[in-house]
Amino acid sequence: MMYRAIGLMSGSSLDGLDIVYTELDNSAGKWSYQIICTDCIAYNDYWYNNLKNALHLSVQEYSVLHTAYGHWIGEQANNFIDTNNLHHKVQIIASHGHTVFHAPDNNTTLQIGDGAAIAAVTGINTVSDLRAMDLALGGQGAPIVPLGEKMLFADYGFCLNLGGIANISCNTGQSYIAFDVCAANRVLNMLAAELGKPFDEGGALAKSGVIDTVLLTQLNNLDYYKQPFPKSLDNSFGTDTVFALITKQQPETRDALRTYTEHIVQQLIYAINQLLPQADKTNNRHQQLLVTGGGAFNTFLIDRLRESLGVFGIQLVVPETAVVANKEALIMALLGVMRWREENTVLHSVTGASRSSIGGAVWIGQEA
Repeated sequence: MMYRAIGLMSGSSLDGLDIVYTELDNSAGKWSYQIICTDCIAYNDYWYNNLKNALHLSVQEYSVLHTAYGHWIGEQANNFIDTNNLHHKVQIIASHGHTVFHAPDNNTTLQIGDGAAIAAVTGINTVSDLRAMDLALGGQGAPIVPLGEKMLFADYGFCLNLGGIANISCNTGQSYIAFDVCAANRVLNMLAAELGKPFDEGGALAKSGVIDTVLLTQLNNLDYYKQPFPKSLDNSFGTDTVFALITKQQPETRDALRTYTEHIVQQLIYAINQLLPQADKTNNRHQQLLVTGGGAFNTFLIDRLRESLGVFGIQLVVPETAVVANKEALIMALLGVMRWREENTVLHSVTGASRSSIGGAVWIGQEA
């Protein structure tokens, strides 16, 4: 059966709203996909600053922003539909929203972007609030993409997303295990901003720096890395813990970028070393690592990671640009369809919840 869906994703790096229109086919229980068209709507200063500071708003101010952002998302979806002539084709919209607060120890997470507003503006049935059910069942609510990786990217033993936060998943052959590894692009972008750049293109700035071994040791000794998985990170780990530590040490910015790039690589290698014994060895599946997310365009980071993977004999695979940039939005579309079908959207083997679950609020946008 064919499903035509839009997936919407706003990552922790705050670079913009990713939009994907995809055709998802389920034949004899096997899923496949085709990405038809995509876009990334960059945030202007108004949305960047409001989303960045949403955590500090009063309840009333937050509620107003939540609704306004939902309407804005709906308008962007309508513009996307107009531009790509998708009228009467889209069956469902799935919106992740933008994560403002993530506290699994308190069974709570908060993604801004009112699903009801999206459904009202577009007139299309909409799924939102995809993480809450898993949190209610005692899970981490993150990473949320491994269900989609199981359905669409099962040929890979490992899947790595290099977004604002780096997370990795491992195909065990029976299920998936995954966790957030470390802050990634969010910290690199904050450092690049010190040099007047929105990001370190290709990792060129980092490549020109030198490693600060004292800072690298301090970063690697942060308590989070000692915790067993399942585990997940709030955005504040990158901004309030990691960036604060780097600022305290006061390295030259290029050296800070070089050091933090090395830190990301080292933490990823430690993570793979932890996961490798549980990886599915069928058909040498464990020998491939699929890398997506904005960090996959950081050629220096990718080169360092590829070099470091040599000890494991693992091949690093960067897919076509449409998948690199839009894998998470694509999987949001799939999760929306799974929710509509009333099938599991979150794997408890990943999150540590008491069971796998069907997550997401459904908002009926179409008239009866």
